[in-house]
Amino acid sequence: MADVEIGIGKTGRRAYGFDEISIVPSRRTRDPEDVDVSWEIDAFHFDVPIMASPADSVVSPATAVQLGELGAVGVLHLEGLWTRYADPEPQLAAIAAASDEDATATLQEAYAAEVQPDLVEQRIKELRAAGITVAVACTPQHTLALAPHILRAEPDLLVIQATVVSAEHVSRQGEPLNLKDFIRHYEIPVIVGG
Repeated sequence: MADVEIGIGKTGRRAYGFDEISIVPSRRTRDPEDVDVSWEIDAFHFDVPIMASPADSVVSPATAVQLGELGAVGVLHLEGLWTRYADPEPQLAAIAAASDEDATATLQEAYAAEVQPDLVEQRIKELRAAGITVAVACTPQHTLALAPHILRAEPDLLVIQATVVSAEHVSRQGEPLNLKDFIRHYEIPVIVGG
């Protein structure tokens, strides 16, 4: 598959989502032993073609470990409940039990707590201790503030996640995040996108 230019001097390969793929029967079948579904990001090899979404409803530290042990990768969101509370189980239970009318208020209350930088480092270290490829995510607006804590804990992959990400994230809240400078400055593979 041909590389696509995604920026000045940067290329990438086209990826597909489940809704873009159809399995159509044909005249021939392929022996599963002849098929390789493994994939790589930088120096990291994965046997299973799954990169689980960085969302509290998808990846917990335990889920990330299980996925890693199976040969996939789970991305832990560093702005989720797992880095806001030492034990987020009560918040997760309250969210699950909330009625449709109370769901929004329950979510707002749970996410009102600040992200704890020490929990950011602790969660990454927990994943590293499990011996898996550690992938974590944060949003562009919090990348610079969390970067020292993320990098100190040494994850393997960093995802900067947003629906739309441009080369520079500007905010009145702090200094701009220039992705070109950020990516070149650190020795960690960075994945940017939604």
